[in-house]
Amino acid sequence: MKIQRLMLAVLAVCGTSAALAQSSVSIYGRLNTSIERQKIGDQSTTGMFNNASRIGFKGVEDLGGGLKAGFQLEAGFGSDDGSGPLNFKRQSELNLSGNFGMLRLGRWTAESNYAVADYGVLDEPNHDTGFFSDQLYSYLMRDDNKIAYRTPVLGGFTLEGAMSFHEKADGINATGPYANKNAYDVAANWESGPLALGAGYTKLGDAKQYGLRAHYTIGDFQIGGYYQRSDNVGFDSGITGTGGFGALGDFGKRNLFRLTGGYTFGASQIAVGYGHAGNIGGRDDTGASQFILGYNYNLSKRTKVYAAYTKINNKDNATYGGVGTAGAGKNASSFGVGVRHNF
Repeated sequence: MKIQRLMLAVLAVCGTSAALAQSSVSIYGRLNTSIERQKIGDQSTTGMFNNASRIGFKGVEDLGGGLKAGFQLEAGFGSDDGSGPLNFKRQSELNLSGNFGMLRLGRWTAESNYAVADYGVLDEPNHDTGFFSDQLYSYLMRDDNKIAYRTPVLGGFTLEGAMSFHEKADGINATGPYANKNAYDVAANWESGPLALGAGYTKLGDAKQYGLRAHYTIGDFQIGGYYQRSDNVGFDSGITGTGGFGALGDFGKRNLFRLTGGYTFGASQIAVGYGHAGNIGGRDDTGASQFILGYNYNLSKRTKVYAAYTKINNKDNATYGGVGTAGAGKNASSFGVGVRHNF
């Protein structure tokens, strides 16, 4: 009897170990805090700022036969003051993956954003967060209630298509011309050696965007750039200076390009970028340009200190960089230093 009990106990332990080996959950996150001197129009502010700090949970279970179930939950918080409340608006995803690719359900940032504007040296010096981020790129996709399919990697190429259900209550301009409209997003990426290419397309009603990106690594140098064309995405108040880019309506077309470069030496990296947004729908003086210069020093693989400067030059009828309250045509700038730690 004792031997039988011992054998049952061993079998129970082995079964538990096998189950644990087939599934895993990890905690990850980032704290990114800077001290900056910001100027919007004629108003200057010196303060401490949070730059998209977050905490996340990621898990995967091996279901056998190459099939896996996974999830990812990600919440943002204020690293400068500890503010919340904590929710999973950054990402709330359940997925199934296998040899067929991946099926995704939930909420996450549009893959077209990563395929076009948030890649490699394009996201430096601050991982495309905070005031030092790209202030000209237009983000169109509704993130909630999405279903997506991603192909396996085929010769360095991946393709993902997503649809966001309107559900008659949510999304951009829920009571306007794009209420009750599903949103669609397609992203493609290809990498081979030092060259990486990306493309994205997003559509919500009559509003749509196209983007192309290229990134090349030459030893310690990186160069990159993207082009984006937006149609019927603009200022919700008719370029009066009280709105921000990203609203929907009959605005016509806008072209945007951005070029970046980076050089790594030892633990240091220098990044520089320039972007230019053209007029919206042929309206005079609705364009802007942005210059970004940054320096990163990597204390470890997970921790860096940085210094950065950005300047946004708005034309007379433009309000990029959050200058809507200061009035159209005002410029914006920031200089700061910060620390970023990944865990």
